[in-house]
Amino acid sequence: MGLSGGCQCGAVRFRAEGQPGRASICHCRMCQKAFGGPFGALVTVNQADLTWTRGERATFQSSDAIRRGFCAACGTPLTYEWSQEKIDLAVFAFDDPSAVEPIVQLAIETRPAWMERLADMPVRPPMGGSASPVDSRQHPDRDT
Repeated sequence: MGLSGGCQCGAVRFRAEGQPGRASICHCRMCQKAFGGPFGALVTVNQADLTWTRGERATFQSSDAIRRGFCAACGTPLTYEWSQEKIDLAVFAFDDPSAVEPIVQLAIETRPAWMERLADMPVRPPMGGSASPVDSRQHPDRDT
């Protein structure tokens, strides 16, 4: 099984072969800040199964034990690096994020209380077009 992905602008792309490991949602403050959201969704893969197919990720040493990888051009979070043999990839950086389903939540003590009510929030129906057209510069969800 091979999964490809990359950043929003397409400057950094990767491919992970083999079966991914544990996928998780982490609510710790470092993941919230790194992802700019209520959690980081990550999946573990073997370093040996990961190929960077375009560009290079920049990194930030977010703690004494953890490095986080991201695209220096657009800022997309890409990795959580904690081992020489394993690496966690951002689930939503995959071209098909639904192919990787998280099975556990971590650090729920810092999960925002409103997350428990997320499924009960009203949903706005699709607008079916935009009053002002958007010219997306996002890289397509595929290798180009």
